[in-house]
Amino acid sequence: MFLKAKRLSKLTLGPVLLFLSLISNGAWAAEAESWRHRFQFNLPIGATDVGAQIYGLHMLVFWICVGVSVVVFGAMFYTVFAFRKSRGAVASQFHESTTLEIAWTIVPFVILIGLAFPATKTLLEIYDNKSADLDVMITGYQWKWKYEYIDPQGNNVSFFSSLRTPQSEIYNEEAKGQDYLLEVDEPLYLPVNKKVRFLVTGNDVIHSWWVPELAVKRDAIPGFVNEAHTKAIKTGIFRGQCAELCGRDHGFMPIVVNVVSQDEYDAWLGKKKAEATELKALMEKEFTLPELVERGKGVYERTCVACHGVNGEGGIGKPLAKSAIATGDIKTHLGIVIHGKAGTAMQAFGGQLNEVDLAAVVTYERNAFGNNMGDSAQPVDVYKLKKGQ
Repeated sequence: MFLKAKRLSKLTLGPVLLFLSLISNGAWAAEAESWRHRFQFNLPIGATDVGAQIYGLHMLVFWICVGVSVVVFGAMFYTVFAFRKSRGAVASQFHESTTLEIAWTIVPFVILIGLAFPATKTLLEIYDNKSADLDVMITGYQWKWKYEYIDPQGNNVSFFSSLRTPQSEIYNEEAKGQDYLLEVDEPLYLPVNKKVRFLVTGNDVIHSWWVPELAVKRDAIPGFVNEAHTKAIKTGIFRGQCAELCGRDHGFMPIVVNVVSQDEYDAWLGKKKAEATELKALMEKEFTLPELVERGKGVYERTCVACHGVNGEGGIGKPLAKSAIATGDIKTHLGIVIHGKAGTAMQAFGGQLNEVDLAAVVTYERNAFGNNMGDSAQPVDVYKLKKGQ
C-alpha cells in the first residue's frame, strides 16, 4: 500500500511541478499555444466571412448548451445532495405542477426561436450564390479533380489537379512529408476578396469537394450540378479532401486552393491561357520519338504510376512491361487509354488528358520497361481516333 501511495504521489507531483515551473519562468503561454496547435479542439474560423458566421453560430449554441447543462445538472446535483435520505429528507407526493409544465415548455421554445434567427441568417448566406465575380466548374474523377474557369467570351481555361505525394512516401520507402496526401500538381487559384461560384458535378461516382477553411462542402454527383460559393478575405494556401467514400484510393484525391492577390491571379490566368494557345499549336506538330518519350514519361509519372508501377510492374492495374497491350497494335493501345476498359480499374483518359499527352504517354509505354517497339502516336492520330476516324 505504501509503495502504491508513493508511486501515486510521484505521478501527481510531476504535473504539479511542471505547471509551477512553467508559471515561474513565464513559459505557460507558449506551452498553451503549442498545445492549441497540436490538438484542434474546435472548428476552424477559416478565411471567409461565412466561415466566421458559422463559427459564431456554433459558439452561440455551444454556450447556450453549457448554460442549460449548468442549470439542469446543478439543480440535479443540489437536489441529490441536499435532499438525500441520510439527512432525513422525505419525498414530496405530487402528480403535476402547472407552473413547472409551463416553464419547461416556454423556456425551450424561447431558446429555439432565439436560435432560429441567427441560424436562418447564416443559412441564407451559405446558399446565396448570386452576383459572383468568377465561376469555376469542378468535376470529380476517380481520383482527381478537373477545374474549368468559365469565361463569358468563351475562352475557358481547364486543367486537372492530381495527387503529388511520391509513391515512395505512400509505400513507406521514404519519410512522409509535412503535407502527406495533401499535395497536388496543379492547385486551384482564386483572387482574394472576390466572390467565386462553384458548379460542382461528378464524372463517374459521387465525390464531395470540401475545403473547411473556405467554408465549402458540396457533393459532386454525376448528372447533377450543385452550387456553392466562397469569398476569401485573406491570402494563403488552403487544403481539403474528397469527403465522400468514392472507392479504392478515395484518400488520394486532395484539394489545394491558393488564394492570391488580383495581380498574381491575373498573371497566373494569363499563363494558363498562353499554355492553352500553345497546346493548339502543338496539335499540328509532328513530334519525334525522343520528344514523345520524354513528355510521355512525365505524364506517366503523374497519371499512371499509381496503378501500373514505376517500372511498369503493375499493382492496382496490370503490368505494362512486355504486356500484350503495350507490344500489340498501337490503335488498340490508344483506344484502351482513351476509352478505358469496362469491368476493370482502367479509366477512360480521353476526357482527362489532351491529345498531345495521350499520344506521348502511349508512345512512352510502348518504348519503356523493355518494350522497345520503336513506333509512336501523334496528336492528330489521337484526335482522329476520338472522332471515330
